[in-house]
Order: sequence, then structure tokens, then C-alpha cells
Amino acid sequence: MFYPLLQARAALENNAGEYYIRGSAAENGFRSRSGGLAQALRGGSTGHAVTMGIRLYNTLSRQKEDFEPQDPGRVTMYACGPTVYNYAHIGNARPAVIFDLLHRIITNDYPGAIYARNITDVDDKINGAAAEEGVSINVIAERYADAYHEDMAALGVGRPSVEPRATGHIREIIAMIERLVESGHAYAANGHVLFSIESFAAYGRLSGRDVEDLIAGARVEVAPFKRHPGDFVLWKPSDAGTPTWDSPWGPGRPGWHIECSVMAESHLGETIDIHAGGQDLVFPHHENEIAQSECAHGGKRFARYWLHNGFVTVNRRKMSKSLGNTLVVHDLLKTIPGEVLRYQLLSAHYRQPLDWSDEALQQAHRTLDRIYAVLRDTRAQLGALPEPSAPGASFLDALRDDINTPVALREMNRTARALAGAPSDDERRELAARLLAEGGFIGLVQQDPDAWFEGEPPAEEDATIEALIRERDQARAARDFARADAIRDQLADLGIVLEDAAGGTRWRRTGFGAEP
Repeated sequence: MFYPLLQARAALENNAGEYYIRGSAAENGFRSRSGGLAQALRGGSTGHAVTMGIRLYNTLSRQKEDFEPQDPGRVTMYACGPTVYNYAHIGNARPAVIFDLLHRIITNDYPGAIYARNITDVDDKINGAAAEEGVSINVIAERYADAYHEDMAALGVGRPSVEPRATGHIREIIAMIERLVESGHAYAANGHVLFSIESFAAYGRLSGRDVEDLIAGARVEVAPFKRHPGDFVLWKPSDAGTPTWDSPWGPGRPGWHIECSVMAESHLGETIDIHAGGQDLVFPHHENEIAQSECAHGGKRFARYWLHNGFVTVNRRKMSKSLGNTLVVHDLLKTIPGEVLRYQLLSAHYRQPLDWSDEALQQAHRTLDRIYAVLRDTRAQLGALPEPSAPGASFLDALRDDINTPVALREMNRTARALAGAPSDDERRELAARLLAEGGFIGLVQQDPDAWFEGEPPAEEDATIEALIRERDQARAARDFARADAIRDQLADLGIVLEDAAGGTRWRRTGFGAEP
């Protein structure tokens, strides 16, 4: 790796069913405020002062708010992680990339931040996959948890501070359910324990919709033993051959929603600063988490800021198995560099839909090619590239303004463009150091430039450029100057500069073309 600022190099420790990662983002390759890059980010010797505080769009209030943690020394953040029954698709990767980046933003200001991202390792889908292969659920869960870690690392996603697993918290899950039953918020029926949504007056507050409308529009299982159709399962009996734990209500296993409430409580506390996940989790999952957590904690607020990322579509169509357009990260990585996938995942604002297409991926790849070409040329000019210094203030402000990655990427591209045209070695060193810092912060430009271009087909690209130059020469000879200018502009967009001379037209790569 070139500047491996974001390598996940923390040691893993398996303890009671969950993985604890030693340290936080600071140990996972990102320097905290205590020194180095973060000091410079706050206006140290480089002078790149942060000009604004962190602002986040809160789904609960439906507006952007200043981020003010309840304890600056221990900021707490929880994101819903994968259910490990198969490989992750690109829609699963989007929150992993986005909220890993948010953790870096938070950690830069609050080095004591703790980020928990769970693994659901007991679920009907896991049970089905295990039964189909004739193996235990542990075999399925371990296989796909390992694959998830490997694939997310290829996308530049670091490990969270703590990665709890549902099966490591069965005792705590039972204890929370008991509290809910004792306080009248839950009831046992037909071997199940269900939460009574009518016992929580604020139910529906997160999604902002009427309870009856929410239930009608969601896949809510209606059973005759429910007091209300919207009541949801906290504990259920296990089918033969599926995982089972003893409980006061008989042998069974937990419902999905209770798992996250318990894992958040166990590792972060009763009230957390940030809870994040995909837009599809707003209802019923996050709505249910709020209800059961606040009722279990005597009415204390569960999460102060709720963040949700938008959906991923493929060629403007919903991604689904029935359409055959589910894009699996593990498969994409066989032919597409992880940084290209990451760039594309960051290209749209996280709250907006992200449309996935071959054209968009090609544009992302071309943009990274240009940035790496600038760094390769700069190294040739300077002899060596400098160490990263600090990102520019505009770049940082964009990320601190509700994780505005499109603007941050635009600022990084501007830095690369300025580097390509820098007139002196001193300016090249300053701009290269800034570019490397911006790439390191956002998780891009992490390879050696020469390694990045290994396997690229430069001869084919050169042939295309030469063909365009010949077409331009013919247009000029025919006095079709509009066409000649259009070809020049087309080549400029590709980072190619033309030099017309008496002996013919020469060309060279600047490594950077038009702003994407």
C-alpha cells in the first residue's frame, strides 16, 4: 500500500461471542487529535483551520442540527450491521462505507468516540442456509462474517470499535424482555413474548406517520394471539433443528429488534449519541428499537441523532433478486478495484438515492486514474512524494456538513487539478501533501501510483488518443474548426493536452481532465 492511513490493523479478540477491536479509529489507521494529522486539521502548523462544527440531519427532527454529544469524552455511535447468511450486496456496503466515514469525522474532534456495529448471527435466513447445507449456524455465520470483513476492507472500511454479536448477548436479551414484561410493556402469548405498541405513546415518532398507516404499508406479521396487529416479537419458540435457548417463557430465541437494543445498551449505554442505518430500517426496526429501549430504561431517550442512508438502485431500477440485478460486492471486487467501488458509493449524498451503472463506475475509475496520474507525475518531478499534511478547509467543511461527500470529492479533485498545474516544486509539495491527506481522510488514493496502473491497457488508450488527434487534424485541414475544438475539449476532459507545432501535433497527459 502507498499511504496506508486507513488499513485495518487493529488486533481482534474473540470474547463471549463478539469481536472487540482494540482502540478506535485512531488505531485503525486514522490519527486522532492528540497528534499528527488531526492537530493539523484543527489549524496546526499547516494553517488548514476547521471553520465549522459538525452538523447532521436528524431523521427524528427532520432537520439538520449541530452535533453536540452528551459526553465529549465518550461519544457513542451505533450502526446496524449485517445479517451474515450470504455475501453482502452493494446496498449493504453503502451504510458500511458512509458510517465508517462518519466515525472518522467524529473521531477527529472526539478521539474517545466509540463506534459499535453489530453482527446478527441468529436469524431465519441463517437457519435456512445452515439447514440447506446440513451444517450448524455457526459455520454459516463465521463464513459470511469473515467474507464481510474482507470485502468491506477492500472498500476501505475500517473495523468498528466494538462488533457485538447477537448470540453473545442472550442473557442480556432475556433480562431486558423481563423488565418490559414486568413494567407492562410486553406480554407472553402462545410461547411468544410481544411488545405492546399501545403501551408506548410515542410509537411512530421516528417515521412521522400514523401507526395504522405504518402497519398497513409494512410487512408486519399478524397473528391471532397479538393484542394489536402492530405488536412485535421479542422472543419466539424455535422450530425443530434451529438454535434454542432456555428462557422464562420456554425454549426459544430472540426476535430481531430486541437484539440491537440490547447490544447498544451493553456497549454504549442507555442513551447513545448517534444511531445509523439504511432508510429501510426506519420502520419497523428503528421504530421498534426506540419503543423497547425507552420503555426498558424508564423513559430515557434511546438515541439523540438518527441518520439513515438512501437506497441503491441499478440503472434506475430497484435492486432485487426477482429482477436478477443484485450486485454482490464479493463478485464486483473480482474485476473492479475497491477504490472505484468506494468512490462510486461516495459520489452521491448519503441521504439521496444512489443509482449504480457501468457508466458511473467508468467515470469513477477515470477520475481515480487522473488523480493517481497526477501523483505519479509529481513523484517523477520531485523524486519522492511528501507525507500527508492536512486536508483543505473546504474539504473538511463539506464532510462536517452532514457528510457531504459529493462536495468533498469535488474539493479533492480541485486539489489534484491545482497540483497538475503547479508551477513550482514548493507548490507541488504543498498540494501533494494536501491531496494525500484528503485521500487518506475519505479513504481514497491509498495505493502506490505505479501499482494502481498495473494491468491497465495504456497501448489501447494511446491508440484512441492518436485516432482522435488524426480526426482533429483532418477537421482542421477541412476548416471545420468547430469539430476540431470539440475534439480538443474531449481530449482535455480525458486529461490530455495538445501542443500544435510545425512538425505536427504533440500530446501529453496532465493526469487530470474536466471536473467530474
